[in-house]
Amino acid sequence: MRILFISPGYPSEMPFFCRGLAAVGADVVGLGDQPAGALPEMTRNALSDHLQVGNLWDEEATVEAVRAWPGARGIDRVECLWEPGMLLAARLREALGVPGLTYAQTLPFRDKEIMKRVLDDAGLRTPRHRSARAESEVRAAAEEIGYPLIVKPIAGAGSADTHRVDDPADLERVLKLTRHVPEVSVEEFIDGEEFTFDTICGRGEVLYHNVTWYRPRPLIARTHEWVSPQMVSIKHPAQPDLQTGVELGLGVLKALGYTDGFTHMEWFRKPDGEAVFGEIGARPPGARSVDLMNFACDFDAFTAWAEAICHGRISQPIERRWNASQIVKRAHGEGHIQRIEGLAGIMARYGQWIPSVELLPVGAPRRNWKATLLSDGWLIVRHPHLDRCLEMADEIAAELQIYAG
Repeated sequence: MRILFISPGYPSEMPFFCRGLAAVGADVVGLGDQPAGALPEMTRNALSDHLQVGNLWDEEATVEAVRAWPGARGIDRVECLWEPGMLLAARLREALGVPGLTYAQTLPFRDKEIMKRVLDDAGLRTPRHRSARAESEVRAAAEEIGYPLIVKPIAGAGSADTHRVDDPADLERVLKLTRHVPEVSVEEFIDGEEFTFDTICGRGEVLYHNVTWYRPRPLIARTHEWVSPQMVSIKHPAQPDLQTGVELGLGVLKALGYTDGFTHMEWFRKPDGEAVFGEIGARPPGARSVDLMNFACDFDAFTAWAEAICHGRISQPIERRWNASQIVKRAHGEGHIQRIEGLAGIMARYGQWIPSVELLPVGAPRRNWKATLLSDGWLIVRHPHLDRCLEMADEIAAELQIYAG
């Protein structure tokens, strides 16, 4: 199978997906705005050819460039696992006449308002919602929905530019912060814990699924710099208190007609146990969450995805052995990393339960915590028992400290 892979070098997970495709026997050709020589070595080793375009996001010009490229001959699938390239991938599928999500089928995954309308029509629980372009429309939607509410980009990813609004005065503050966003979704605020429902699908079947728990919910983590956000891949997604979310997720996939590839859905569990949809992307989760799945099940989800889309199966054994938590750390201060405290003691106590540590080295510039989900590095801890995994994660979050200056 010959696969055109959009943006094979970025984000940082993409080389692993390219490697996975090559490992299952696919002939992988790349499309991006980087020269082939600038791609990561793992990507270069996986590709048989690569087309560089001047502006990847000029969809019309990119489609024409691919049409004229000899390397596009015999393409069987077009894949993109990065949110901004989803609609480009759909246009290329239509232009090349290959299977996969069409432009119309992709729109509900990119436009949060269309997404929720489709699910409303299917009888699935979504927050009350309205789309708005002008400030007057946002105010009108807020009056109709009521406070508290959420204002976020229609086509956003993650929790960037997402704000809780508690009253009309707070809304005026948020309107100033979102003036650069062309269209927003105004939604009912759902009070509850937030989880994911992630899947790898092949030929219309869910071949693998994962539930991750956000501690705390992303809106809080993106608001307070002192927080060390945690994502916990839960060993037993079939446990009773998660079943409403799993069933909701399966209903969402059916309503959207999704058949092949990765999906990443976010949902809320209210105090009364009701599951409420958040949003879904036709892609894997970001922030190295696929690594978290790998450590939870001791398998290779990158290659599992590749096998699912190429052959409609996952042949690797999937054994849910661990609860795995990723703890993201943010440095104190500004400038360059000066020192890391607490790591030696943590490794001495819990090293057997820690499969991955990726912290910025001393001397590296500190990252802008509002612009990246991974901040200044992370550590993964895992344990067969959820309560022990959470206990260790909380201790690590408190004891591991990074200082910049």
